[in-house]
Amino acid sequence: MTSVSVLASPSRYVQGKNAIAELGSHLKGLGTTPLLVADDIVWGLVESTLTEGFTTAGLAVTRVGFGRFATPASVDGLVDTIRSGGHDVIVGLGGGSAIDAAKAAGHLAGVRWASVPTAASSDAPTSALSVIYTEDGEFIEYRFFPRNPDLVLIDTQLVAGAPARFLIGGIGDALATWIEARATRRGTGTAMAGGRPTLAGTALAELSWDILWENALPALDAVRAKVVTPALEAVVEANTLLSGLGFESGGLAAAHAIHNGLTAAPQTHGLTHGEKVNIGSVTQLVLEGAPTDEIEAFIVFTTKVGLPNTLTEIGLTTGDLTELRAVAEAATVEGETIHNLPFPVTADQVVDALVAIEGLSRRVRAEHGLPEPVKYVAGH
Repeated sequence: MTSVSVLASPSRYVQGKNAIAELGSHLKGLGTTPLLVADDIVWGLVESTLTEGFTTAGLAVTRVGFGRFATPASVDGLVDTIRSGGHDVIVGLGGGSAIDAAKAAGHLAGVRWASVPTAASSDAPTSALSVIYTEDGEFIEYRFFPRNPDLVLIDTQLVAGAPARFLIGGIGDALATWIEARATRRGTGTAMAGGRPTLAGTALAELSWDILWENALPALDAVRAKVVTPALEAVVEANTLLSGLGFESGGLAAAHAIHNGLTAAPQTHGLTHGEKVNIGSVTQLVLEGAPTDEIEAFIVFTTKVGLPNTLTEIGLTTGDLTELRAVAEAATVEGETIHNLPFPVTADQVVDALVAIEGLSRRVRAEHGLPEPVKYVAGH
């Protein structure tokens, strides 16, 4: 076990209403020939305002499209584009996979990189790592980089205009941050930054948790009305900056390992990252033997937010033991973050905990007059 603690963070974080208009001015200090990576939908949302800002900053607009996942092939393709076009900074615009692909390509090409999420759907933008998937969305690996993004910029008006499900997913991802960071702190594991958790990283993880419990529901009201409010600003910061710093310098544990395992189950395809992470959070609480009141409060809260906390809601059942075994085996492979828990964990224990959350969550929801789970059907 290392005795060194590490805190990692982006060089600059910018957040606010209509912040996309200022992207050019912030990039001007990083390079002169940026490459923008965005899918057609995202580009349709930002092109006009972004182009105006780039013109003011004296920067040319060069954009390439992006598919659904950050795959090895998509990363290599971006590296080729960077080199052939002489670009000195790459910008990932949109969702987590576009941003992850841009980070990975920027590292391989030796240029600077920036993250510009258009929804607060995960804490990936601030980190010095990328999650790489197959073309079908199955987890392959984490890729770690020696530095974090040079810039993270998020426009809260774009967040307000995005589907509420994106913000819900980000809340699920961020809620896991404190659950995992405190477990890592109690154990002997390392954070994603490469050392023991810092006190700052752990504290930021807890701050993210506190902000979400106070502001998540009114922030979702704001997104459904497509307006920016203080509650939405707070949740965007919690989802993006605080959770990003908290997971990277505080540590991941079972919630994200179980998410990675779930990507191997075809029934779960189409769910957001945060939706699958929330199943991991509930399962981790069961694995830890967390206080009953805490588990029940988490189930009530996440149900109100709109996050899944039963197998039914991710397309599985307690009878799908072959799939659950595959998920558990993947979640407990050597090197997975589940081993940051302060006790040994086996695949058998994970299967039992996954089975247990179905009845547990159904009971709690019934006792609090909350809706029964609705079965998720993946769109194959």
